[in-house]
Amino acid sequence: MALFPACALIGALYLADLSGMGLVSKDEPRYADIGRAMAHTGDWITPRLWGEPWFEKPPLLYWLIGAGFKAGLGTELAPRLPVALFSLAFLAVFWFRVRRIWDERTALYSTGMLATTAGWLALSHVAITDVPVSALFTLAVLCALEGRQTVAAASLGLAVLAKSLPPLILFLPVLALDYRDWRGWLRPAPLLVFAAIAVPWHVVGFARNGYDLIRILFVEHQLGRFTSPDLQHVQKWYFYLPVGLLLLFPWFPLLPFAARDWRDRRTGTLLAVVLFGMVFFSSALNKLPSYILPLVPAACILMGIGLARANRPKALLVLPAALLGILPFARAVVPVAIGSRLRAAPLPWNELAAGLGIATALGISLLLLPKKGLFGAVFALVGGAFLWFQFAVFPAIDQTASARPVWRQQRPQCAPDRDRGLQYGLDYYAGRALPLCEVLDQTPAPVVR
Repeated sequence: MALFPACALIGALYLADLSGMGLVSKDEPRYADIGRAMAHTGDWITPRLWGEPWFEKPPLLYWLIGAGFKAGLGTELAPRLPVALFSLAFLAVFWFRVRRIWDERTALYSTGMLATTAGWLALSHVAITDVPVSALFTLAVLCALEGRQTVAAASLGLAVLAKSLPPLILFLPVLALDYRDWRGWLRPAPLLVFAAIAVPWHVVGFARNGYDLIRILFVEHQLGRFTSPDLQHVQKWYFYLPVGLLLLFPWFPLLPFAARDWRDRRTGTLLAVVLFGMVFFSSALNKLPSYILPLVPAACILMGIGLARANRPKALLVLPAALLGILPFARAVVPVAIGSRLRAAPLPWNELAAGLGIATALGISLLLLPKKGLFGAVFALVGGAFLWFQFAVFPAIDQTASARPVWRQQRPQCAPDRDRGLQYGLDYYAGRALPLCEVLDQTPAPVVR
């Protein structure tokens, strides 16, 4: 796989059309407004949503977004471009570290797959916390495998500033399997570096805001995700089994080969991280698809190792190519599913059958290529298909799942109470918390005599 064309394709995937859709979901408009408020007020300690303190997440993402606004970027680029650049920088570091720990072929396969997995690519286009925490956690794991404990501790400290306690819990298998070198982890350097990065914001934030920060951040939004249905994300225990396949689309057919060489300490550590993470997140009462994104890079390395060691790798790559036939079907389903519910989405089965048939035939034809160039061809096919998908689906998502069109066309002076995503989006584009329309509608009508 030629390095320059591959980098150009990845750059296009992550940077093209970042403003092609307005801010989506309940979280992105809120996070973006908190970062904007930090940039405008100069208060980089206390997160504020519509002027009120908001302690559900630590500040790293808000600092990135605030830097985007300080740079003069627009309403979509200011929150999203820092996350996309963060993701691209991590992919470069990821390739370098995997090559050092394993070999160049494994690094090539692992990085190519991670850069073109549906989960990593999609979440690199929205301003939420999952890509920063996943990148920093993975960097900590890879540095630990190299024995670079101080650098790993620094990455863990930043991961805590990205999403608080989960990266520390996910790191437990690394410490458990590195039991022979626990003294290295307890040396002053790793402990001091971790504390110097992770602790100061918490101390200053507590000094300014008191126990509300501790109660909301740690009790309600860390412990509460395991025990309380009030967060409204309750799912069955098996929720992450299909979600994991979706995040790894279209490369998940290589998962059966991910346990190859599991007796190797480094490979076994990655496998333990993935399995422990799945159990940890599945045991929580509240679940969202993006929560398990920190496991995706490790899974891609495991699949990359399996592919690099496979006796017949050409046959393995037909399935990821064939699965691209789902994308025309997804183009019709995804915007409606994001905007309302999956049950309301159209299901064009004819497009699905035709797409799978064409993509399967194309995948089989790739077997005619020499073994050396086959992965590069499949990578280019997957990347090109996702690039087409982004330009095809972003305008539709903008219409069905973003408040931007409503704001541009109507400039409403109130927000609907029944749709929180639309409500928060309108607040963001208005630059203030709009009153709820239902509240305004309760004013007595004039009496006609």
